[in-house]
Amino acid sequence: MGSYDNVKMEVLNCAQSLTQKGLFMGTGGNISMRITGEEKLAITPSGMDYLAMKPQDICICDFSGALIEGSFKPSIETGMHISVLNSRPDVNAIIHTHQVLASTFAVLDMPIPSLFDEQVFNLGPSVDVIPYGMSGSADLLNNVTSGVASLCNAYILKNHGVLLLGISMEEAERNVSLLEKTASVYLNAISTGRNISLLDKGVADFLFLMLKDRQDKEAARKNAA
Repeated sequence: MGSYDNVKMEVLNCAQSLTQKGLFMGTGGNISMRITGEEKLAITPSGMDYLAMKPQDICICDFSGALIEGSFKPSIETGMHISVLNSRPDVNAIIHTHQVLASTFAVLDMPIPSLFDEQVFNLGPSVDVIPYGMSGSADLLNNVTSGVASLCNAYILKNHGVLLLGISMEEAERNVSLLEKTASVYLNAISTGRNISLLDKGVADFLFLMLKDRQDKEAARKNAA
């Protein structure tokens, strides 16, 4: 067994799970995971069928973007993933999808406000829109780096898709489904033309503090290691 087999399996299992759930389509989207104690990440390769993918197909790159292990080209968004990992020590897993309902807000250029307890406690008080940048471009990398400074775990990428973050791969995958549920409810609600009932701001602020405390502890643990 190789030294990165476990992290490769986590990335692969998540990619195949999201494909089976219909949240990954075709070869769109990408997933990465930080390699603990090293400035490296495991990331999905570019343009491969997720259900046909094998653990050895997952790429290992260093934080300069250089390929360390793998026979295929890493995702075109590798630089974006590295930038998020560098700027967010609380984040260990990143999932970028083109999931349909949440991506609707990418073309509406419309954030999703605080609607539910579980949303704010896991994703943050608002799912904000990050300005457009072409896939793999410096503009997208810079826009995402600025956007994730809000310390939330879900973002809408304008005219592109969405970005989910997590302390663990399990948490990041759960956040994908939670965002799709939240987007579905919000889309249905606004289509009625009626006023939307938002979560009380005091409650939302309290839940976000709890989320930030959990993530601060993860960042402190990593810095102490």
